[in-house]
Amino acid sequence: MFQPGLKGVTAVETKLSNINGEEGLLTYRGVPVQQLVENYSFEEVAHFLLHGELPTGEKWVAFNQSLKESRCLPDYMISILDNLPPELCLMDVLRTTISSFNTNNIGDNNKIALQLIAIFPSIIAYRYRKMSNLPIVKPDMKLNHIENFIYMLSGKRNELNAKILETYFILTMEHGLNASTFSARVTISTESDMVSAITSALGTMKGPLHGGAPSGVIDLLEEINTEDRICEVIHNKLKNKDRIMGFGHRIYKTTDPRAESLKNTIIKLNELPDWMSLALKTEQETIEILRKEKPNYKLYTNVEYYAAAIMKTLELDSTLFTAIFSASRIVGWCAHVIEQLNNNTIFRPNAQYVGE
Repeated sequence: MFQPGLKGVTAVETKLSNINGEEGLLTYRGVPVQQLVENYSFEEVAHFLLHGELPTGEKWVAFNQSLKESRCLPDYMISILDNLPPELCLMDVLRTTISSFNTNNIGDNNKIALQLIAIFPSIIAYRYRKMSNLPIVKPDMKLNHIENFIYMLSGKRNELNAKILETYFILTMEHGLNASTFSARVTISTESDMVSAITSALGTMKGPLHGGAPSGVIDLLEEINTEDRICEVIHNKLKNKDRIMGFGHRIYKTTDPRAESLKNTIIKLNELPDWMSLALKTEQETIEILRKEKPNYKLYTNVEYYAAAIMKTLELDSTLFTAIFSASRIVGWCAHVIEQLNNNTIFRPNAQYVGE
């Protein structure tokens, strides 16, 4: 049977994550993602996805230390980053630089995964600061993964911003057989290498139908600008049949659990930034309007909605959004590559000829 885009076709069995769109549930290896966000760090959840257990004792120390030691950019990568054309977007830069990744651990995919996870933020921060004519900030081995990323991007240490971004990273590091994850699994199924698989995933993530949604939410909130304009803007979009960015999800038919966790992190802040306040109010009023005017619609905010509000609050440039998403999802990509190789069958679907 022909299924455009393979929609509804089950292609793999996985132990990594489970998505129940009808009930709005997301679990990593059987654990609700909200529970992981509330109780564990990025490093712990990454280890959990990669190895199937939360790290303790010597395993925790070794994993954490290896992540820190793998942050520094090798000279050849710095040379590539310095010489790539300035007009290249950050996703092109990330894809090209990662494709050059030279590892001494050929065949040891666990070590390669750890090195890739560690190096993503360093590539993003280096290129961003260079293109912004800012001094390059070297990694700080005393900081954890997310704290160091914030530091390398901004040149400042900020524990609160790091905690907010860590919540986002944990919530978006894995999400089933999405387009970029599928690309990674297809590539590794040919018995290619992990770096090639991750490069494939990056090329897929670049597409606006997959990795570009937060920018549209920023545009929506900037158009609204003040709380008294929410109704006017939303009514106009409904009248013109425009898409309301940040609302609705192909899988979740109720509240996106990732959006709820991000919102809960926001609400707990001592002082609610203006952008966060506007986002909360816009969500509330938009859902009320939709329920009145489109009673058959069940639209709720998705993870990109609050991700955009968080990126704006952290004063992160919009050119960074998809790259930062990739720096989170790299964990899931690597976990899927390892899982695919443990029980591999090459992907080879049929094509239905419809020509002359």
